[in-house]
Amino acid sequence: MVNRKTVAVIGGGVSGLAAAKAFSEKGHEVRGFERSHDFGGVWELSRSYPDVQTQSPKDLYRFTDMPMPEDYPEWPKGPQVHAYLHDYAKKHDLARHFRLNTEVLNMERRADGAPGWTLTLRADGKEWDEDVDFVAICTGQFSEKNIITHPGQEAFTAEGGQVMHSSEYTDPAIVKGKHVAVLGASKSGTDIAVNAAKNGAKSVHLVYRENVWRIPYFIGGINFKRLLYMRAQEMQFNGWGRGPLARVGAAVTKPLVWANFRGLETMLKLQLGLKKHNMVPDTPIEKEASCSLPIVTPGLFELMNEGKIKPVIGTFERYEEGHKLRLTTGDVIPCDLSILAVGWKLGVPYLPEHWREKLIEPDGQYRVYRLSVNPDLPDMGFVGFNSSFCTVLSAELIANWLVRYMDGQLKRQPSREEMERDIEANLAWRRRERPAAKVYGGLCSAPFHFRHFDELMQDMGARQWKRSNPVAEQFSHPDASAYGKFLATTPEYRAA
Repeated sequence: MVNRKTVAVIGGGVSGLAAAKAFSEKGHEVRGFERSHDFGGVWELSRSYPDVQTQSPKDLYRFTDMPMPEDYPEWPKGPQVHAYLHDYAKKHDLARHFRLNTEVLNMERRADGAPGWTLTLRADGKEWDEDVDFVAICTGQFSEKNIITHPGQEAFTAEGGQVMHSSEYTDPAIVKGKHVAVLGASKSGTDIAVNAAKNGAKSVHLVYRENVWRIPYFIGGINFKRLLYMRAQEMQFNGWGRGPLARVGAAVTKPLVWANFRGLETMLKLQLGLKKHNMVPDTPIEKEASCSLPIVTPGLFELMNEGKIKPVIGTFERYEEGHKLRLTTGDVIPCDLSILAVGWKLGVPYLPEHWREKLIEPDGQYRVYRLSVNPDLPDMGFVGFNSSFCTVLSAELIANWLVRYMDGQLKRQPSREEMERDIEANLAWRRRERPAAKVYGGLCSAPFHFRHFDELMQDMGARQWKRSNPVAEQFSHPDASAYGKFLATTPEYRAA
């Protein structure tokens, strides 16, 4: 038995719901704070652009104890995911833990010297403080908009032009009869470009800085989860902490690995017509694979072939008179509506600077053990910052790991020295051996899902963390239901 604690859960999206369940079922008092009027995070309907859908198949984007409905498509749409999250909250009675429309303004160590934090909160025009024993930060990587401006923007909007962040594009009627410029070709950028082209935009320019490899939902007619999400593929990447034997094995199999990835690149070039659109990346796919690898929006290349979407490698230089936009390529394009698909700012704005300095390196890399905790920031941890292609499962596993870490119930409870060594080794790996791992502050576990999950399960003392069928384990994607069973094999305990 352990002492019952008061745990603040900041954020009511996928990660917040996972954390609320994990901490409450161990007997802790959960106080959840969500600044929006509703659960869902990025899937909350007022934040979702038209036709948004998951990048992961539904059997990968789910909690361990609740599959998505059978009648959902393979890649569910935004409203369906939102409904699923609400059903999950209802199943586990999670709403009772949360206060909506409540913003966390600041968090600081308790002034009375007791363990824990004092949160400064705001709701209904009032501010107040609350003391808690532990804080689970569940705001994820898509919480604060990345807002940028370009020269001439004020005059552009004064004469009727519009500029918006991609998250503000919620009504496709706005593009009808307009010249649209989308900055950024991530999944959100291509989704919006396709939606605009299909909804009567006069022209659509997709402007982006560099070519990246894009993965279609089906590669050669095969669902990409059956080709890419498996241990056998994961082992071909240069993972962290490889010992001498692993390095020798990598050297021996290097020609086969090279041939495998060149074959994949050839398939993508042919299937998508990348050469035709000057969209072949310069970087080998095995070096680029990470959470920033976008999935191809259905219809993107077809609309490019029809000339309804024009891709341009470059960026915005300035807005000009007469609803025009000058690009760094020297091109001047018509523009009535500018949509900035430039992502989100990763950070914890309510954490004071002197704590953030201990958490974030000068180059933006996060100092975290197991992508969740920092030894210099006691009584707190992150859930859902371990970004991956299995977001829901990743959040649920780290939430279960974190409650055990807080309670000192991990089978492999790390010392401060062990955490520091692991953090430094992972920082060195990201910077020297795998630069692609530096995206999102180094908090992306892709393409090493199995490796990350293995570490979490073994830390928790699971008696089993791999499927008993070795062929399925090596050549099949992660199974959320199986991980639910693995969690059940961890040592049981409850708070007092």
